[in-house]
Amino acid sequence: MPCSAVGPAALSLTVFVTACGVTSASHHRKSVTVSESRRLSDIRRAQVWTPINVASLDVRTGPPSPGGFAPDALVSCEYVDKPLKGRSPKFSCSLGEHDEVKVKYGRSNGEVYAEVAATRLLWALGFGADHMYPVRIECRGCPPNFRGPRRHGEPPVIVTPATIERKMPGRAIETHEESGWAWPELDLVDEHAGGAPRAQVDALRLLAAFIQHTDSKPAQQRLVCLVPAGEDEDGTCRQPFMMLNDVGQTFGHANRLNRDVPGSVNFEEWSRTPVWSDPKRCVANISKSITGTLDHPAIGEAGRKFLADLMAQLSDTQLHDLFDVAQFEMRSGHRSDEWVEAFKRKRAEILNQACPMRPAAAASSTPSSSNSR
Repeated sequence: MPCSAVGPAALSLTVFVTACGVTSASHHRKSVTVSESRRLSDIRRAQVWTPINVASLDVRTGPPSPGGFAPDALVSCEYVDKPLKGRSPKFSCSLGEHDEVKVKYGRSNGEVYAEVAATRLLWALGFGADHMYPVRIECRGCPPNFRGPRRHGEPPVIVTPATIERKMPGRAIETHEESGWAWPELDLVDEHAGGAPRAQVDALRLLAAFIQHTDSKPAQQRLVCLVPAGEDEDGTCRQPFMMLNDVGQTFGHANRLNRDVPGSVNFEEWSRTPVWSDPKRCVANISKSITGTLDHPAIGEAGRKFLADLMAQLSDTQLHDLFDVAQFEMRSGHRSDEWVEAFKRKRAEILNQACPMRPAAAASSTPSSSNSR
């Protein structure tokens, strides 16, 4: 499958990157604990994007993976009594030996819908994200409310809607568990040191603002090494990559407390939120939450154009599949066609804009009250 033309730095990401983007592999998920200086060094050399043939992708089916699932597949698993972090409803379930997955569930849980759409959009445009599969779960041994010890002798419980998460390949590079990376640290990425070009970094910032990635604390982004254990030289990761780890609070409106209702798959909030808070200076319209780190980033013309060129390749069919497979109508009450039209209107704000060649200083990126909601 052919890929878009890219520079030498991006072409070097060949170990776990296919022509369809970054793929999933269950045996490349371990983490490595490093010093802060080593982490910062890896960020300087990190990539954020990989070449991809956008128009060829089947967005409904999603990322190709030996551990993937067809949309709405019935997946049978054994409940695992294990505490999980985070506020959204979730539990662990075993599909077999050495294959334990995280299941998010619940009709009123916005993350069940948002993460499917957001991760597939990121994947379809060549950016890094975990893979989320919308399924039905046949849970054996599930207790009431999916908490506590496993129940024996009870019939299986059907859980729907639900999603199964498959991690993007690569060992997490951490100073401590879920240390992740903060959005201002993207400024450390240095193309001259082997890192991503500024255009790709700005494109990632703009895409995060486009989907209203409100819960942007460091733990929601992950720094990974795409080279498997044992193949690093002198303990240095040769292929660091910065990706989005949790995008469940998206397609709504960024809010201070990361509230689910306004922040996750809310058609009214997302459709009427402008892409730009200051169009003349190309300051993207997203306010950081109380724990967040992404706050009205200034975007350069090269970054705007890079993302615009990628987004322009998405067909109406792909966009319809994006919102349909994520079951946005179930969550929002608005048809997929309505979400597609809202997406295209917001995309046009990016396509039709002209930005300064160099973005405005972050310190001066104060949104105007008339444009930011």
